[in-house]
Amino acid sequence: MFADREIATGELEPCGLPEHEDCGLRLVLDRLGERWTVMTVAELSAGPRRYRELQRGLDGITQRMLTLTVRRLERDGYVSRVVEPTNPPSVTYELTPRGKSFAAIAGRLVDWARVEKPFIEASRRAFDSRN
Repeated sequence: MFADREIATGELEPCGLPEHEDCGLRLVLDRLGERWTVMTVAELSAGPRRYRELQRGLDGITQRMLTLTVRRLERDGYVSRVVEPTNPPSVTYELTPRGKSFAAIAGRLVDWARVEKPFIEASRRAFDSRN
Protein backbone atom coordinates (compact mmCIF):
# COMPACT_ATOMS: atom_id res chain seq x y z
CA MET A 1 0.00 0.00 0.00
CA PHE A 2 2.90 2.40 0.68
CA ALA A 3 5.16 1.33 -2.18
CA ASP A 4 4.47 4.45 -4.25
CA ARG A 5 5.68 6.98 -1.68
CA GLU A 6 8.67 7.40 0.54
CA ILE A 7 7.96 6.77 4.21
CA ALA A 8 10.17 8.21 6.89
CA THR A 9 9.95 6.20 10.06
CA GLY A 10 11.23 7.13 13.45
CA GLU A 11 11.17 5.44 16.77
CA LEU A 12 9.18 7.20 19.44
CA GLU A 13 9.65 6.66 23.13
CA PRO A 14 6.47 5.99 25.09
CA CYS A 15 5.30 9.16 26.82
CA GLY A 16 2.28 8.03 28.80
CA LEU A 17 3.88 5.99 31.56
CA PRO A 18 4.31 7.50 35.04
CA GLU A 19 8.01 6.56 35.13
CA HIS A 20 8.73 8.33 31.83
CA GLU A 21 10.34 11.73 32.11
CA ASP A 22 8.03 14.60 31.12
CA CYS A 23 9.30 15.45 27.63
CA GLY A 24 6.94 18.41 27.13
CA LEU A 25 4.93 16.76 24.38
CA ARG A 26 1.64 17.55 26.08
CA LEU A 27 2.54 21.25 26.16
CA VAL A 28 3.02 21.21 22.39
CA LEU A 29 -0.05 19.06 21.73
CA ASP A 30 -2.16 21.48 23.77
CA ARG A 31 -1.42 24.15 21.16
CA LEU A 32 -1.31 21.90 18.11
CA GLY A 33 -4.68 20.40 18.97
CA GLU A 34 -6.48 23.72 19.01
CA ARG A 35 -8.45 24.51 15.88
CA TRP A 36 -6.95 27.92 15.04
CA THR A 37 -3.35 27.50 16.21
CA VAL A 38 -1.76 26.13 13.03
CA MET A 39 -3.70 28.51 10.79
CA THR A 40 -2.67 31.50 12.95
CA VAL A 41 0.97 30.40 12.94
CA ALA A 42 0.79 29.88 9.16
CA GLU A 43 -0.63 33.38 8.70
CA LEU A 44 2.13 34.87 10.85
CA SER A 45 4.83 32.87 9.07
CA ALA A 46 4.52 35.35 6.18
CA GLY A 47 5.58 38.15 8.54
CA PRO A 48 4.25 40.43 11.28
CA ARG A 49 0.54 41.19 11.22
CA ARG A 50 -1.61 43.75 12.93
CA TYR A 51 -4.63 42.34 14.72
CA ARG A 52 -7.17 43.18 12.01
CA GLU A 53 -4.87 41.90 9.23
CA LEU A 54 -4.51 38.65 11.11
CA GLN A 55 -8.27 38.42 11.60
CA ARG A 56 -8.94 39.04 7.88
CA GLY A 57 -6.47 36.29 6.98
CA LEU A 58 -8.30 33.72 9.13
CA ASP A 59 -11.69 33.28 7.53
CA GLY A 60 -14.32 32.33 10.09
CA ILE A 61 -12.42 33.13 13.28
CA THR A 62 -14.27 35.25 15.80
CA GLN A 63 -12.66 38.19 17.56
CA ARG A 64 -12.85 36.34 20.87
CA MET A 65 -11.24 33.18 19.46
CA LEU A 66 -8.44 35.13 17.77
CA THR A 67 -7.74 36.94 21.04
CA LEU A 68 -7.62 33.64 22.95
CA THR A 69 -5.43 32.02 20.29
CA VAL A 70 -2.80 34.77 20.15
CA ARG A 71 -2.76 35.01 23.95
CA ARG A 72 -2.08 31.29 24.26
CA LEU A 73 0.60 31.46 21.57
CA GLU A 74 2.17 34.47 23.29
CA ARG A 75 2.03 32.76 26.69
CA ASP A 76 3.90 29.73 25.30
CA GLY A 77 6.49 31.92 23.56
CA TYR A 78 5.46 31.25 19.95
CA VAL A 79 4.29 34.80 19.27
CA SER A 80 5.44 38.23 20.38
CA ARG A 81 2.99 41.09 20.80
CA VAL A 82 4.11 44.67 20.28
CA VAL A 83 1.87 47.57 21.27
CA GLU A 84 2.59 50.88 19.54
CA PRO A 85 1.72 53.92 21.68
CA THR A 86 -0.69 55.44 19.17
CA ASN A 87 -4.25 56.53 19.68
CA PRO A 88 -5.86 54.02 19.54
CA PRO A 89 -2.98 51.63 20.34
CA SER A 90 -1.74 49.58 17.41
CA VAL A 91 -0.94 45.92 18.17
CA THR A 92 1.34 43.82 15.98
CA TYR A 93 1.94 40.07 16.30
CA GLU A 94 5.02 38.26 15.07
CA LEU A 95 6.44 34.76 15.34
CA THR A 96 9.33 34.33 17.74
CA PRO A 97 12.19 31.97 16.86
CA ARG A 98 10.25 29.23 18.70
CA GLY A 99 7.16 30.12 16.66
CA LYS A 100 9.13 29.92 13.41
CA SER A 101 10.46 26.51 14.42
CA PHE A 102 6.92 25.39 15.30
CA ALA A 103 5.68 26.70 11.92
CA ALA A 104 8.28 24.59 10.12
CA ILE A 105 7.24 21.46 12.01
CA ALA A 106 3.53 22.19 11.50
CA GLY A 107 4.24 22.76 7.80
CA ARG A 108 5.77 19.30 7.53
CA LEU A 109 2.70 17.85 9.24
CA VAL A 110 0.44 19.64 6.74
CA ASP A 111 2.56 18.31 3.85
CA TRP A 112 2.32 14.79 5.28
CA ALA A 113 -1.46 15.14 5.69
CA ARG A 114 -1.84 16.20 2.04
CA VAL A 115 0.02 13.09 0.87
CA GLU A 116 -1.76 10.74 3.26
CA LYS A 117 -5.30 12.17 2.95
CA PRO A 118 -6.48 9.93 0.09
CA PHE A 119 -5.01 6.86 1.80
CA ILE A 120 -6.64 7.72 5.12
CA GLU A 121 -9.97 8.23 3.35
CA ALA A 122 -9.58 4.89 1.54
CA SER A 123 -8.77 3.16 4.84
CA ARG A 124 -11.87 4.68 6.42
CA ARG A 125 -14.07 3.56 3.54
CA ALA A 126 -12.64 0.01 3.73
CA PHE A 127 -13.13 -0.09 7.49
CA ASP A 128 -16.67 1.27 7.28
CA SER A 129 -17.64 -1.24 4.58
CA ARG A 130 -16.53 -4.09 6.84
CA ASN A 131 -18.51 -2.81 9.82
